[in-house]
Amino acid sequence: MSDVEATKSLCGLLNGIAQKVYYNNSEITEDLLKNELFPELAQEEFKALHEKMKGLLKSIVTADMDHAQLEAFLTAQTKKQGGSGVSAEQTAALSRFWKNQRIRVRESLLAQSRWEPSLKALSWRVDLQVADSCRDTDHSGPVALIALELGRAGHNSEFVCLEFDETKVDQMLKKMANTQESIDRIVHRT
Repeated sequence: MSDVEATKSLCGLLNGIAQKVYYNNSEITEDLLKNELFPELAQEEFKALHEKMKGLLKSIVTADMDHAQLEAFLTAQTKKQGGSGVSAEQTAALSRFWKNQRIRVRESLLAQSRWEPSLKALSWRVDLQVADSCRDTDHSGPVALIALELGRAGHNSEFVCLEFDETKVDQMLKKMANTQESIDRIVHRT
């Protein structure tokens, strides 16, 4: 197998592992990957390669490595002695895969880790109510209308509509500022 073919097969293996492990594609099996990508390898050799690439990928994904971290990690892996190190083709395949799939893998993991609905969208507008002779004139000021779209991946969204007068908007903004300050304290402390 030439270097180009080896790199393509390794990229295919990494994509297959990602499909199964991170994107929950149950159609991808170890046997399918072996038969399609490495038919010439013995079963035990393929199993060792599969486990090695799966382990390396897990390390990369768990650390959410940026480019510099990935390069340092792969350099360290290539310097390992014996069969536990990675080859130049494996390094190239891992680097290429992570460059192309990092965001998608991260988003998939985030979506899988959410237990409750999350905010998908927010829209707002300000309405000015006009008083007339039949209505109460106490509420004739501006009103903020906020629509929240809540949902989980793969499920129908729920919509929540909120109405705030000027006082309630001020209260909400103060609470949001307190929340932001708390987040900033936690983030800057670590």
